[in-house]
Amino acid sequence: MNLKSIALFNYKNFSEANFEFDHKINCFVGNNGVGKTNVLDAIYHLAYGKSYFNPLAVQNIKHGEEFFVIDGTFEIKDRTEQIVCSLKKSQKKILKRNGKQYEKFSDHIGLIPLVIISPADRDLIVEGSETRRKFMDTVISQSDSNYLQQLIQYQKILQQRNALLKYFALNHVFENDTLSIYNEQLHQLGHLIFEKRKHFLAEFIPIFNEHHQAITGSEESVQLVYESQLHDKELLQLLEENLAKDRIVYYTTTGIHKDDLSFEIDGFPIKKFGSQGQQKSFLIALKLAQFEFIKKQCGEKPILLFDDVFDKLDENRVSKIVTMVNNDEFGQLFISDTHAERTENIVKLTHQSYKIFNL
Repeated sequence: MNLKSIALFNYKNFSEANFEFDHKINCFVGNNGVGKTNVLDAIYHLAYGKSYFNPLAVQNIKHGEEFFVIDGTFEIKDRTEQIVCSLKKSQKKILKRNGKQYEKFSDHIGLIPLVIISPADRDLIVEGSETRRKFMDTVISQSDSNYLQQLIQYQKILQQRNALLKYFALNHVFENDTLSIYNEQLHQLGHLIFEKRKHFLAEFIPIFNEHHQAITGSEESVQLVYESQLHDKELLQLLEENLAKDRIVYYTTTGIHKDDLSFEIDGFPIKKFGSQGQQKSFLIALKLAQFEFIKKQCGEKPILLFDDVFDKLDENRVSKIVTMVNNDEFGQLFISDTHAERTENIVKLTHQSYKIFNL
């Protein structure tokens, strides 16, 4: 799994830029604001069909322009794959594989296994449950396309149920038979999603713990705790019990769309009780576990993006990453950093081929 080249047109701050990659480690260095992170985000865009940093697609178009295009060539299992992602204002985003347009973006997920480690990952700690659910769903979906389809279908039915609840309230009517159909569909899909999340975490948590221990070298106790209403009751029962509340607020208050992944240190929320250093270690362990899990499931080393992390890491954490590169645990790496000399000194320690792109 390698990215051979990428071309950007009107993407974020780039009018036009072309990069060729034939090294294991590729470093983008330069001052803040020159577009280092934007190149990494373009690579992410080709893997997931969206930006990691800005969910509003139109805002990724360069100011004053009408469209953007990202064109990447990958080598996957001895074959060449060209992926092109483009967007024109007031139109739908287009994703193509070898010239053929995807009907559904979800069909593309998993083709290019990729993990990003970024300061923006702190959102996983400080933001709400949706961010952590999205993390779980992203990791699982990389190797389970059925899961992604079930998730999409669940969200669709959930929206329909919510629209029906609102219709009941505004028109002072109630149709239990119609609601029961949605309840049954949510129950079936919710159960499948819940079981897959449980199964995923049973495999993922030991990998996470191992990486956290290696990074910190301490006896510090950290936990990932899956919080779901379905641990105690089936979704059908929960929907029936909460119907009166749902009718008052016009939306579905119970289900797997309320699940959360609690990040804890010594049994307490790391958001409140973890130091900055402890939170950094937690997040890096989380992302390295994501990398290892996807590698195991896909049978490929994912592309790994390191966004501005050397500026945030102490020597011990950098040393851990260098050791992993030396042990050939990673595949192709892309790194952004503000200090060219620091970056080169670090990558030299890996004894791997590398290239520095000065932006």
